[in-house]
Amino acid sequence: MDWQKEMDELRRREAFAEELGGPARVKRQHDGGRLTIRERVARLSDPGSFHEMGKIAGRATYNAQNDLESFTPSNFIFGRAKIDGRLVVIGGSYLDAPFDVVDSRVIDDPSSPDDVTSFRCVTTAN
Repeated sequence: MDWQKEMDELRRREAFAEELGGPARVKRQHDGGRLTIRERVARLSDPGSFHEMGKIAGRATYNAQNDLESFTPSNFIFGRAKIDGRLVVIGGSYLDAPFDVVDSRVIDDPSSPDDVTSFRCVTTAN
């Protein structure tokens, strides 16, 4: 069995997730003097150590031929990384992302206004 079509779709979903809601939303973050969640994770963690889990979670739409047409990623990223050589788990909300993905928004977080990024970082035993 050939899995190439499925692997290609996974890579397309990952590429959509990297867009963080599109150039206009990234520009809005930058214009407000803020970094995107992925930029913040990159600065916080040791270079190249962040391994995201669940990157392809979100809502997809398909055409009549069952080909992926669009993908709206979840606004929450989560993964493992190292900070100063210590293994950590990092989760962050990209609260300027589109919210049409069911259950993706961090609700009632008083520390996170709707236009900023929320972070959680937990150290784990090495």
